Amino acid sequence: MHNHEISIKFTIFESLEELSDNDKELLQKAIDVRDHAYAPYSDFKVGASVLLDTGEIFLGNNQENAAYPSGICAERVAIWSAMASVPHGKIKKIFISACSGKTVVDRPVAPCGACRQAIAEYETKQLSSIEIFFTGETGKIVKANSIKDLLPFMFDNSMLL
Repeated sequence: MHNHEISIKFTIFESLEELSDNDKELLQKAIDVRDHAYAPYSDFKVGASVLLDTGEIFLGNNQENAAYPSGICAERVAIWSAMASVPHGKIKKIFISACSGKTVVDRPVAPCGACRQAIAEYETKQLSSIEIFFTGETGKIVKANSIKDLLPFMFDNSMLL
């Protein structure tokens, strides 16, 4: 029997003001694009911004569809837009913000399982960690240093060998 420990690290910011100026700008872009999400069924809007190693920023928001589950999450919209435009770029950071027309989202909203898997794919592909910042419309902001902090037993291409 082997005893293994898993270390998961998070940083919690009490407000936007605790972030660096660059991170504030990236989170604000996620907030701004969130407000343009197409969410007529759930009324739950999510925005995401992705920073590449080139300095380029890509945005995404959730896009719902009456034919569930044909919609897509903000994180994947932003990631796939970035990778379609800059296929050899490396994702440095992802910022996510969520709000609801039904209630105030006052706690951090982490990426769903499908988005975690998409982030894991690119983190594995680029051989470097992706910082993930997530928040609601008010309240704390959580920063994970890697998708491995959100998905410690992640499935990746090494399982297919």
